Amino acid sequence: MNFILKSKRLILEITAILYVFLLSYAAMNKALDFEKFKVELGQSPLLSAFAGWISWGVLIVEFVIAILLLFPKTRLKALYAGFSLMAMFTAYIFIMLSFSSFLPCSCGGILEKMSWKQHLLFNIAFLLLAGFALWLNHTGDKGTKKSKTLWYPARLFLTVLGSSALVFLLFLCSEEIMQHQNPFIRRYPHHPVTLTDTIDLKYNSYYFAGAGDGKIYLGNATVPLYLVSIDTTLRQENIRATLDQERFSFTQIKMAVDPPYFYITDGRIPAIFIGRTENWKAKLKEPRAPYFDLAAPIDSSTIVFRGISKSTGDNTLGIFKTGAASKTIMAPQLLQKQIDGVFDTDGMLHYSQEMKKMVYLYAYRNQYLVADAKGILEYRGNTIDTISRAQVKVAYLKEKSERTMAIPTLNVNKSSSLCGHLLFVNSNVPGRYEQKQVWKQASVIDVYDLQKKSYLFSFHIYGIDQKKIRSFIVTPTHIYALIDTKLLVYKINEKLKKEIQPVSGIKF
Repeated sequence: MNFILKSKRLILEITAILYVFLLSYAAMNKALDFEKFKVELGQSPLLSAFAGWISWGVLIVEFVIAILLLFPKTRLKALYAGFSLMAMFTAYIFIMLSFSSFLPCSCGGILEKMSWKQHLLFNIAFLLLAGFALWLNHTGDKGTKKSKTLWYPARLFLTVLGSSALVFLLFLCSEEIMQHQNPFIRRYPHHPVTLTDTIDLKYNSYYFAGAGDGKIYLGNATVPLYLVSIDTTLRQENIRATLDQERFSFTQIKMAVDPPYFYITDGRIPAIFIGRTENWKAKLKEPRAPYFDLAAPIDSSTIVFRGISKSTGDNTLGIFKTGAASKTIMAPQLLQKQIDGVFDTDGMLHYSQEMKKMVYLYAYRNQYLVADAKGILEYRGNTIDTISRAQVKVAYLKEKSERTMAIPTLNVNKSSSLCGHLLFVNSNVPGRYEQKQVWKQASVIDVYDLQKKSYLFSFHIYGIDQKKIRSFIVTPTHIYALIDTKLLVYKINEKLKKEIQPVSGIKF
């Protein structure tokens, strides 16, 4: 009997020593770089909303349990607490592997070198070890009833279920807060895109005109009718579009390409030329469209545009169809005025061929809208920052006939791109748990699923010579960014392709 009792105590002591080493080692690594631990926990898809107090809580609990395991009087209870904590860690990893599209790490030291599946097996091994030691040593009383001894494994199992349920509850609460209460915490998956090439375009006057058929198209503001196409092998081709009217008084040409069609527009004339990419010959469409300053093509005869309302002087969205069945549909209810109706409603206009919807992203507030091709609102959404009201101050000149910005204003959303049902936003507002040094060097891209009406994740695009991106375009396979005179090519990694690749029907 003494041998059996000594064996039980030896197993308990060995298990306690292993837990002391594991918990103190993990806690020490977290404490030595606590800011990194808190940032990575804040980017976790499970616990983002609670990263502040959980980061401190985990650190303190690990240290306390490790200390209590050193004393014989508290060793059994401390091991039980360690068993519960390990059950939570194991449940956390299991949920991450089962439900998360990306896997950050908030461990330290050699534990950080493990894969997530290896870490899961490691935790399960420690969980079983502690459970076995607790079962052998749950009582030292000779008079303990046999029924209690037999029921103890069930108690341990219920502890595992309870600990796992707590983690799952935190996950559900965190998702609710992240999606609907807007605490502005970004999630950064590991390496969602990889920089593969950098092309020097020589000039900084290029802009993205469109993408399709395995190519992107760059327009040039200084050479309006010329395009450069670049395919995925980086082969370049110079293209010159021709018009059916050689002499035309343009003021501000903008080219857009959505194969098999391309568009040349000037909203100040106004004029819309449409042609096919097989010959790059465009014809002027009649009748003339309303005046506009932004336009996005819908099909071979229709555009969605933003113009100025004649009755209110405010920005307004509309749909214009050319040809014999020409018509203009105005949708003044879409853009919501906050201050002046022009600067406060400034933004970016897109059209999704996959969704058959227009998308308008405000520049100075955390809002966007999705509407159909008839101008009927589907829903209004929010970006994850907390700036819901445009921080715009307007000055009126020449007896209030002209207006301008009175003070520099915060440009919340600098640029954007639409790929199928995903909206990519270059945000200008840092979130919680983000390192200032990284923010100075890189541009952050936030990704939103317009079908699920939710924020997905974020990633960085690093600048060149202290210059950040001025615009970018996303395709199902690559992300292209313009920084000064450089074109940066990023390959979308396989891990995130399923998330960001459009469903069938996109032409790329």
